[in-house]
Amino acid sequence: MSQPEASTRRIFICGSALRGQPDHGNLGNAQFIRTAKTQAIYRLHAAENGWHPAIYQVEENGISIPGEVYEISIAEFDHLAANEPPHMYPSDVVLEDGEVLTAFLYPRELVEQYNWEDISHLGGWAAYKASIAQAAQ
Repeated sequence: MSQPEASTRRIFICGSALRGQPDHGNLGNAQFIRTAKTQAIYRLHAAENGWHPAIYQVEENGISIPGEVYEISIAEFDHLAANEPPHMYPSDVVLEDGEVLTAFLYPRELVEQYNWEDISHLGGWAAYKASIAQAAQ
């Protein structure tokens, strides 16, 4: 007897679809589960001059990226994936507690090619956007 296909999946959001961010609506009716952080094995950059985050895994000098865990239908996940910026792709990420979820990452090669700003030190995408808003005042 085969296992039924899952109708939902858990994802990790750490960019412009976070609560309070402009693309949160792209999550549709996804259910917020909890806040979480990745293990400290990632870097975070502001791609396309701050249009969206670019996250990738590293072997050293990584940070823990804060975000949110959601339960999302397969249809909502497909909608979210279709509305991500070019080059972003779904991949596994490892949370602090060892849970492995899907998040949208960005090719490190493109980050390096365009020399996009490393914003890892700011502590996450929402903190980066807040720093921009504060600087504009």
